[in-house]
Amino acid sequence: MLDLIGKTLLLTGASKGIGAATARILGEAGAHLVAHYNSDRAGVEASTSSIALERCRLLKADLGNPASVDNLWHEAVAWRGRIDVLVNNAAVFLIDGGIDDDEAAWDRVWERTMSVNVSAPARLLRHAVRHFRKRGGGIAITISSWNGQRGSTNPRTIAYAASKAAIRAATQTVARGYARENVLAYVIAPGVVRTRLSEQSAATLGGEQAVSATLAMGEWVPPEEIGHLVAFLATGRVRHLSGATIDVNGASYVR
Repeated sequence: MLDLIGKTLLLTGASKGIGAATARILGEAGAHLVAHYNSDRAGVEASTSSIALERCRLLKADLGNPASVDNLWHEAVAWRGRIDVLVNNAAVFLIDGGIDDDEAAWDRVWERTMSVNVSAPARLLRHAVRHFRKRGGGIAITISSWNGQRGSTNPRTIAYAASKAAIRAATQTVARGYARENVLAYVIAPGVVRTRLSEQSAATLGGEQAVSATLAMGEWVPPEEIGHLVAFLATGRVRHLSGATIDVNGASYVR
C-alpha cells in the first residue's frame, strides 16, 4: 500500500496520458496534489475528480514562458507552505522538424521542444533543489524516455530525443550534487506508453500493429504502471536508488 499521506506533490502535465494516470494514483495514495495543466482544464479536472477538494489544487501555466514557470512554482509552494516531491512530467512531442524538414520547421520545433522539455523542467528542478535544501531534503522525479538513451526510431523527432537526454542528465547531476543534503532525484525512462502522443507517433511508423511487433512483450506500457512507480519513488523508501534511471519498456530495451 503506497502511503503519501501528509506529502505535498507538484505534478506537471496532469491532464493527459501518463500525467492523468499518475494524478489519480497519487490521489489514491493520500497525497496533497498540485496538478498543473496548460490548456486542457477539462482533462485535469477529470484526472483529479476522485481527490478530495482540500487535497487538490489545479494550477495553469505555460511551460514555454519562464515567468509562468516561476509563478507555477511559487503558487504551488504557497498552497501548503512546502513541496515535498516534484514530478517533472509535462512535455511536448512534435513530429516534424527533422533533418529533411525546412529550416523554419526545424527552428520552430527545436525552440519549442527545448523550452518546454528542458528549460522549464530544469527551472522547476532548480526551484525545488533550493527549496529542499532549506527543508532538509526532498524528492525530484523526472519522466524522461528511452529515446533519451537510445535515440528515436523516427528521425523527425530528433529534437524530442535530444530534450529527453538533456533533462535526464540535469536530473542525474542534481542527484550527484546534492545527495549529502538528502535531495533525492530519480529518472523514469518509459518505452512505448499507451498515450495519445504515442498513437500519433505510431501512425508515422506504420501504425500500432507495426510498432507492437517490435516490442518484446508485443504490447504497450499502460500509463498506470508509470504512475505507480512515481508514487513508490515519492515515498522515499529507497533512498539509495537516487540517481538511477529506471527503464519501463517491457524488456524491449535492456541495458
